Amino acid sequence: MFDTLSSKLQGILKNLRGYGKLTEKNVTDALREVRLALLEADVNYRVAKDFIERTKQRALGQEVLTSVTPGQQIVKIVHDELVALMGGGSESAIRNPQFAIPGNWLMVGLHGCGKTTTCGKLAWLMAKQGRKPLLVACDVYRPAAIDQLETLGKQLQLPVFSVRDEKNVVEICRRAQAFATTQYQDTIVFDTAGRLHIDEKLVQELVRMKEAVSPQEILLVTDASTGQEAVNIAEHFDKALGLTGIVLTKLDGDARGGAALSMRAVTGKPIRFVGVGEKLDDLEPFHPERMAGRILGMGDVVSLVEKAQAAFDAKQAEEMQRKIEDQSLTLEDFLSQLQQFKQLGPLENLLGMLPGMDKMKDLSGGEKQLKRVEAIIQSMTLDERRRPEILNASRRARVARGSGTTAADVNELLKQFGMMKQMMKRMGKMQKAFTCKGGMPRLAR
Repeated sequence: MFDTLSSKLQGILKNLRGYGKLTEKNVTDALREVRLALLEADVNYRVAKDFIERTKQRALGQEVLTSVTPGQQIVKIVHDELVALMGGGSESAIRNPQFAIPGNWLMVGLHGCGKTTTCGKLAWLMAKQGRKPLLVACDVYRPAAIDQLETLGKQLQLPVFSVRDEKNVVEICRRAQAFATTQYQDTIVFDTAGRLHIDEKLVQELVRMKEAVSPQEILLVTDASTGQEAVNIAEHFDKALGLTGIVLTKLDGDARGGAALSMRAVTGKPIRFVGVGEKLDDLEPFHPERMAGRILGMGDVVSLVEKAQAAFDAKQAEEMQRKIEDQSLTLEDFLSQLQQFKQLGPLENLLGMLPGMDKMKDLSGGEKQLKRVEAIIQSMTLDERRRPEILNASRRARVARGSGTTAADVNELLKQFGMMKQMMKRMGKMQKAFTCKGGMPRLAR
């Protein structure tokens, strides 16, 4: 989403880094370009103006102009101001003590903003945190809305409460709370109908629901591609309901990102979560400091590590290490690791989390290559995966036909796998040699 803004800001700040000494004119010219970049990214004009004024005031301070590395100081100031703009260092509901307290969550928003899917994603995130969520279908207007939520519940193996012959949403809420008590569900996520913020009748229905369920969180789900109108929507819903936070969906899209940067500053409401993909686990807590780092090309290594810890199984990793040490790694193991790696998300998103790697995010060829490798291995029999040496010419031709590739592709994969095993074998011998000499210790298991 922030690709255009990110590339422009990084270019401007890179030029500043090149100056041995900064002057007021250098800073003023650079910040004028930053302001234009923010406005082009659809950031609210008042927000952009305040951002530049605060940054300029700090940048023209004596400690910057006389610094040994003034350019680096400016980068830090811009980073800190971006963090402040998006809400500071601890806006995530996951890190909010309230998240650990059982309660009711009321999800509101416009039509088509991804609210029902977000309800499922949020409940799944809660379940992974040890909660026992109940999804409640309160959208009695949209055809198949209840079916959609029930389908999500089945996919996530989470309970869904619905009353198909009831149109009074307040009554549905009351029955849902009674049901949750009998089933020992400690959290209820209410999926409400999409409605325009100017539709007073439907907004008042939300007010009655709020009075009935006393929610600990009232989250506005909004499409990040809505642009500046999203800010107006948030203000209207907040005036009627008293929002506690915002969920931005479709953050992986091609929107310019202005809404994400403006929302917190204009409404005063924190961004709690962001939707970063179509999968049901693609909902993440929002961390302003991490997002600022990614916008400025500093990466987000912390989030990458968290993704890896969630995706990779510790026991499998230990078994993989053992196989590497005794050179018993097979194509079956390689496929297993490849599939776990894919759980981390698209390759370009992963590179965006590494400092300085955001310029290499156009890796459609790399993604295709990974899919080709996976298809080739999956076209092999179990015996062939475990003993690739039995793959003669006819077998390789069959694998190529089954995977939609060529025999040359199969040969190349087997060649690369053989080279990898040889390299691991040499590394294993070196490690043993060091161990016998009392040098480098063996890898801890």
